[in-house]
Amino acid sequence: MKVYQGTIVTVNQHDEVCRYLVEDQGRIVYVGHTLPEEYKSVERIDLGSKALIPAFVDTHQHFASFSTFQAGLNVMDAASNEEIKQMIRDFYKRSKGKTLICFGASPYSVSEGRLISRAELDEVCPDKEIMVVKYDGHACIVNSKLLAKMNDKVKHLRGYHPDTGEMNQEAFFTFSDYITGSLSLIDLFKNMQASVDFQASHGIGMVHTVSGVGFIGNLDITFEKIFARSLQNGFQLRVFPQSMNLNVAKSRKLPRIGGCFECALDGCFGSHDAAMNEPYSDEAGGDGVLYYSDEKVIDFCKKANCAGLQIEMHAIGDKAFDQATRALKAALDDCPRENHRHGIIHDCLPTEEGIKICRDYHIQMPVQSAFIHWKQEPDEYLVSIMGQERASRLNPIKTFKENGIVVSFGSDAPCTSPDPIVWMDRAVHNGNQSVTVQEALRMCTYNGCYATFDEKQRGSLEAGKIADMVILSENPYTTDNIAGLKVCSTILGGKPYQSAKTSVLPSILKGLFSTNKNY
Repeated sequence: MKVYQGTIVTVNQHDEVCRYLVEDQGRIVYVGHTLPEEYKSVERIDLGSKALIPAFVDTHQHFASFSTFQAGLNVMDAASNEEIKQMIRDFYKRSKGKTLICFGASPYSVSEGRLISRAELDEVCPDKEIMVVKYDGHACIVNSKLLAKMNDKVKHLRGYHPDTGEMNQEAFFTFSDYITGSLSLIDLFKNMQASVDFQASHGIGMVHTVSGVGFIGNLDITFEKIFARSLQNGFQLRVFPQSMNLNVAKSRKLPRIGGCFECALDGCFGSHDAAMNEPYSDEAGGDGVLYYSDEKVIDFCKKANCAGLQIEMHAIGDKAFDQATRALKAALDDCPRENHRHGIIHDCLPTEEGIKICRDYHIQMPVQSAFIHWKQEPDEYLVSIMGQERASRLNPIKTFKENGIVVSFGSDAPCTSPDPIVWMDRAVHNGNQSVTVQEALRMCTYNGCYATFDEKQRGSLEAGKIADMVILSENPYTTDNIAGLKVCSTILGGKPYQSAKTSVLPSILKGLFSTNKNY
């Protein structure tokens, strides 16, 4: 049993800040402004100028992909393609694998103003396969060796650009499937362990992971479930299978389905394939790519909803957002459910009609506030492709909140690094769509738990709940510098976070036979 004394930011219904919290055997047994007599002799932890808050939740992450890319080469901070080439040269020399994976290339944050090319990759990596994934996770550039290996499989697909080596849409998904399917499961497990440690260091105690990216038989979905069950340190995973085949979820006893990839209704702004109601305003024009017909999406939603599954789908452009809302409305009109928790991911460019549907049908939104003022996709680029008026309507978090829509935050990692401090900072500095610090913190904590029916056990500091907590460097409600907040420690189940790194084979066996419901 421990008593935490100081600034206790509860994120309860009234956003109370209390003086004392008592934890016993992993549960919170008391929170209040005075300390009852029965706890006065208990060991105390004086927070001083620091603050205790609920652990953060990342409500949209490609966990296996992030774990893989985290172990590869991240070129996101490179200032030029020349710098990327040098980074790849160094990576090539020290890498033993036959295939190299890099992540984070952007034409908008390098001096050349374009993506690195196939020819440039050939120059620095001629005899190993290499895939450089674009920052948005919806495109890649490949070298000649990898293209030759895959050419017959992709040359007829949408998004195939052999001259530059850039692959988009279905061509990209095929390359992504090949790369992930060739990974060693032992290495993937180790990478996942390191990923959990990294995220816990940023105060994250739960991740909603979207899975299903090319492993034979959707092995990565099964593997993430095994990995989640193997964890003994309190870290939580909630697995969403990215499939429109209900059996992928039901056969694994998962209560939810959806995500990106197969459940993405469109692409993204950075690859010019987010589906738009009006054409892009730059010279490229077009209105993006809507992957499916309304009939297909509605049929999927109706079947999943009637089967009692929770649904999430990716929609970035306004045309895709409208399609998602129409489909979920049709499903709920067909088979009404009071507490479905269906969600639309990203919601970058919503419409008034779509927002009204989300309000009336209680559709929740896992949003990426990290996309606001994003270096890899800067504001001036967004204005250049869609015009000032549409760009001004992006990421209307305050409007969502005012309509009673439950908004939660996530990283879309590996597109952005999982960092809840960044999520809060961007949300409270979002122009006329800014929210309060209290609202932003709730979106990073309680609402994330709500999104997967976990709010009765986690998400706020209240008596009876599991003691998943984070000590911050100062009170987020009173600081003048949200971006300067630091995570001092993460506490899960009442215990200081313990590394997930353990022997792989015993951990896999533990995950196979564990009764832990951490998925």
